[in-house]
Amino acid sequence: MKWRDRELQAVLFDLDGTLVDSAPDLVAAMQRLCLELGAAEPDAAAVRAAVSKGGRAMLRRGLPGLDEPRYEALLPRFLDIYAADIAGLSRPFDGIETLIGAIEARGARWGVVTNKPGWLARPLLERLGWSRRSAALVSGDCLAVRKPDPAPVRHACELAGVAPQHCVYVGDDLRDIEAGRAAGLYTVAAAWGYLDGEDPHAWAADWVAPTAQALQQALQLDT
Repeated sequence: MKWRDRELQAVLFDLDGTLVDSAPDLVAAMQRLCLELGAAEPDAAAVRAAVSKGGRAMLRRGLPGLDEPRYEALLPRFLDIYAADIAGLSRPFDGIETLIGAIEARGARWGVVTNKPGWLARPLLERLGWSRRSAALVSGDCLAVRKPDPAPVRHACELAGVAPQHCVYVGDDLRDIEAGRAAGLYTVAAAWGYLDGEDPHAWAADWVAPTAQALQQALQLDT
């Protein structure tokens, strides 16, 4: 890891699969949707693996064999069911609370760049007690483009008042690494996330972190 020679000003994170294990609530929402439709019980493991790919990808896993217009039609209902109990089962991944506390103790900032729409991302951060602590939240509907475009990551740096070259971006999907790299940040692949069978070492991230605890140590944030 070659971060050590830089001054750390901020750490930006993807949300689902990086900061938060939100899969239990999303799987539960898919189960309720399938029940409403009279469809077969969804493959929970397959839905979980697709969480970082977004709602449409989860619908394809939970209700395989439909055509794309049908998935588009079902997406609002799926998200409404999820929103009704957005943090009933969702929890920060192991070590995340300690990591963000260590970032704050260092006097650095942290924020979120997610493709999740704001009407879902904001209440999730609120329920987790993070909304007032986060220096930036850039959701999927903040700008005209989303990750892997670098603009949302750059916008988060601006909101946090930090320079990209002094920031780290952490995510569990290839598009996170592509966005962070193009925005000029040091990129970390979160190997604890929803990798969907992909090898994060193939994403050309600056580093692959096996755990949040390992990331904390690598950034010299030990408390």
